[in-house]
Amino acid sequence: MAVKVIATNRKASHDYFLSDRFEAGMALKGSEIKSIRAGQISIKEAYIQISDGEVWLVNAHISTYNPASTSNHEPTRRRKLLLHKKEIKRLADSVKQKGLTIVPLRVYLKDGRAKLELALARGKRKYDKRRALAKKDAEREMARQLRRGRGD
Repeated sequence: MAVKVIATNRKASHDYFLSDRFEAGMALKGSEIKSIRAGQISIKEAYIQISDGEVWLVNAHISTYNPASTSNHEPTRRRKLLLHKKEIKRLADSVKQKGLTIVPLRVYLKDGRAKLELALARGKRKYDKRRALAKKDAEREMARQLRRGRGD
């Protein structure tokens, strides 16, 4: 079961507290999967939307595939995500009742199929972000001190 990560949303863990994670398949056109295999996808501005019992990836940018010039796709079209009904219901309930949001984390290839990892998330406040950065800096400084101490 080879997994090859194609794109990640690095700002997600900085801007949100992430909780439950899900793996979703994506309904893609032929030119889209070829572009993804070539690494031509960005999920920086992407978000997840639930409408009529279906889950959609909105605003993800998959570049056009040049060899498929006549039958190419629109780069930022909505793409349907493939999840079980129970998972969709759980996501919808969490968004409505708990005020959470759904964030795309990474796109990867698993056994030749494009998958999207998404998570339920609660937005961080500015002071939470500052606290997380201060903690990361402190850990980095401790690691630096330990390395310096071993070198003596």
